Amino acid sequence: MKEKLIEALQAVKQKTPLVHAITNVVTVNDCANSLLAIGASPAMCEAVDEVFEFSQIASSLYLNFGTFTQEQEMAVYLATRGADLKGIPVILDPVACGAIPRKKVTIERLRHFGRFTVIKGNLGEIKALAGLEARVRGVDSLDEGKDGLEACQSLARAYGCVVAATGKVDIITDGKNSCFIKNGTEMLTRITGAGCMAGALVAGFCGAYKDAFWATAAALMTMSLAGELAQETSGGVLPGTFRAHLIDQISLVDGELMEKRGRAQWL
Repeated sequence: MKEKLIEALQAVKQKTPLVHAITNVVTVNDCANSLLAIGASPAMCEAVDEVFEFSQIASSLYLNFGTFTQEQEMAVYLATRGADLKGIPVILDPVACGAIPRKKVTIERLRHFGRFTVIKGNLGEIKALAGLEARVRGVDSLDEGKDGLEACQSLARAYGCVVAATGKVDIITDGKNSCFIKNGTEMLTRITGAGCMAGALVAGFCGAYKDAFWATAAALMTMSLAGELAQETSGGVLPGTFRAHLIDQISLVDGELMEKRGRAQWL
């Protein structure tokens, strides 16, 4: 099974996918740099008068709701419609949708403009979108993982897309096939933007590799492996040092490392 993950990683590095990102102001630089590190080309384009056309020439569209302004709300409608017209993968990162009802309303409206290829969030966000009780604190999930796979499968079936919940163990499912990624480190929770960076990587992988299930699994394994290596090379104590090492290690993840250190379980 790892062969598919390695294929997806190699595709990103070979094809340099153009990722159109409408993301939050806190992590826009981190998302751009993580995409550059893996070999993708980021375009942080959110101007309302540009996004419709730009989404149609991109390899994928990444929508992150972290700091969701009114201009961004209009931009995501236009960009999603443009991407849908051209069959461009759309990756949704529904940040804090469990805490802010407006974001869930926007997501439901977005479904009239196009379909999502992947929904990537923490487990609290995934459960909230699936209509289940979720424990959240702002943008953070307090959910301990109970019924996580069932929640992801339910949302995947309802939306007809791949769903990924990040956490101590990452869950990826298309409603039928499922995967657990068991790499990672607690240090990823001590910096701002690790989840956003993971979402951006999912968009990069989906822009280069057509099977969204395997692309998503490969992206999350890449992020988790990079986190492990960043902790080892930085000493694993200071979050600022860890962040710098994380970008470096994203660029160094390769097929050999996935084969050697990747821990995944398929169902």
